[in-house]
Amino acid sequence: MKKTVTALADGRELIYYDRADGRVRDAVDRRPLAAVSTSSEVRRDPLLGDSVAVASHRQGRIYHPPADECPLCPSTGGRLSEIPDDGYDVVVFENRFPSLAGDSGRCEVVCFTSDHDTSFAGLTGEQAALVLTAWTDRTAELAGLPQIAQVFCFENRGAEIGVTLGHPHGQIYGYPFVTPRTGRMLDSARAHREETGRNLFDDVVARELAGERVVLEGEHWAAFVPYAAHWPYEVHLYPRRRVLDLRDLGEDARAEFPRMYLELLRRFDRIFGPGQPPTPYISAWHQAPFAAPGREEFALHLELFTIRRTTGKLKFLAGSESGMDVFINDVPPEAAARRLREVASQ
Repeated sequence: MKKTVTALADGRELIYYDRADGRVRDAVDRRPLAAVSTSSEVRRDPLLGDSVAVASHRQGRIYHPPADECPLCPSTGGRLSEIPDDGYDVVVFENRFPSLAGDSGRCEVVCFTSDHDTSFAGLTGEQAALVLTAWTDRTAELAGLPQIAQVFCFENRGAEIGVTLGHPHGQIYGYPFVTPRTGRMLDSARAHREETGRNLFDDVVARELAGERVVLEGEHWAAFVPYAAHWPYEVHLYPRRRVLDLRDLGEDARAEFPRMYLELLRRFDRIFGPGQPPTPYISAWHQAPFAAPGREEFALHLELFTIRRTTGKLKFLAGSESGMDVFINDVPPEAAARRLREVASQ
């Protein structure tokens, strides 16, 4: 793998990740691009104790451009984009319209492939492995920034999720605080350790792998629908050897990950039967924050879920979910696990 660090016309960092060590990346961003004036501000809610990022400049971000004006495609045929070269394997760059910036954190875009018309599920194992390398490298780099407390790598897929750019891509957020969801996990893990003397994540994985909600098992990874799944179809993917973040994965786990993850994504696209549009989903890496008390109790894992509950119907976060943060799931987790086993690749 070769990593090439360069800059866009407005000074934002851009990084190429290439499978070929000899690949030269010397294309220059020729756009007359003025820097966006960012106004990201993190405000703490005194009642809930969580944080909200206020970023008014994002109102001007690119919204559903036609395919021939996609800013994530390579720069070809005289058309200039965010990627100066005429092709790429994986690219990461600073978001032009970040939710978090400066002392308030950092936001990056990860382009999984230069092919506009595919998806992550359409990648080869070698391509998926390179994306994992990019996620890991960015986690390591952002961990060295003093303002970053936690790194979140994720993908939003589908217009139903709110995606505004159709090109296969994800994002990386470097938060200046420990996120509320991670904080709750750490609190639960701490209480479980005090009560039982054991690690909560280890116990959860062991219980799930002994039950009926297992979806997929490998030598180094295992996937299951959790007992209290919030979403209609939700899968958690864990390395069998507990680690804190992506940097800690061993080579065997890295080698097996593409096969496991690509199989899960392809099953998601088959949940609702042939002829149905691609399944919208959110794929979210949960990593230990860098300096939080009790971080050694955390376990790296990926959560993959869809808001589609059945053909042509979405799960909306309405009164109970949005108003009281109490989820109501229309699909029993056991039924979701059965369906995800049924649609395995032949």
